[in-house]
Amino acid sequence: MNFEQKLIEHAFNPFVLFSSDGKVLSLNEQAQFIVTPFNAKELFELATTYANVTFGFKTTFMDVEFSGHKFFGITVGYESENEIGIILYQSPSFKIKSKRPTGELTNIYTLIDLCISTNSINSQASFSKEFDPTIPEIIIDSNSFIKILNKIYSCFIESDSINTKIFYRVGEHIIFDEKKHSLFSIEVSAPIKDDIRINELKSLVDSNNIHVDIHNKITINLPIITE
Repeated sequence: MNFEQKLIEHAFNPFVLFSSDGKVLSLNEQAQFIVTPFNAKELFELATTYANVTFGFKTTFMDVEFSGHKFFGITVGYESENEIGIILYQSPSFKIKSKRPTGELTNIYTLIDLCISTNSINSQASFSKEFDPTIPEIIIDSNSFIKILNKIYSCFIESDSINTKIFYRVGEHIIFDEKKHSLFSIEVSAPIKDDIRINELKSLVDSNNIHVDIHNKITINLPIITE
């Protein structure tokens, strides 16, 4: 796999390449979440419907949904009669309705390491980390954040392994005071979760100005505000 292929494989937006008869020739990692035997035909029909009249590429802005994922546009391209490709542009997966964060400029990695250290003392779980090292110091209420993250870890504390991942929300942002801010996420996942502690977490989140998605994985979504 060359560099261009790796770039497509790890892109945020799904990409699917079809043969002229609608067979899936290749797809990237994101497309694996939306392409099923039931909707592959529908995706192919979408590509052929919005393809350029002649060879080339065409971008169309439209609202479309596949497998629970929402998209705001597509690009379709073909250079021969043998194959046609489509890229779907993902809409933001969540909306933050919280107020602008208040607090002090803080190193988020330090807070996470502190919480991991605290929770690992009385746990047999193995804690692993996947960190994007480029998140800057951000303004955050450290006390509220630590309470929430500690409660999240407690939801998985009976598991053998707990993974913490930090990553940018590519293409997503929030606006405070007419200024756009990028977003990043802290995702905690493990094989086992405690439903009672999940309910306690929901109550804690409701009383704090921090956005948390609670599903199989628990994700804290934070704006990057540095001043």
